[in-house]
Amino acid sequence: MLGQEAAVLVSKNQTPGRYSADFNAENLASGVYIYRLQIVDKIIVTKTMTLLK
Repeated sequence: MLGQEAAVLVSKNQTPGRYSADFNAENLASGVYIYRLQIVDKIIVTKTMTLLK
């Protein structure tokens, strides 16, 4: 956990609906990563993801 940003998948406002984004982890090392989903300015969800290669 070095505190470095590994990737930004989407960085724009979107209308309500269902969305998906591809995440290419080819250049990342195996380990535990923290990801964040921000909905409007009110809801921020932060979780961990384990990447195994």
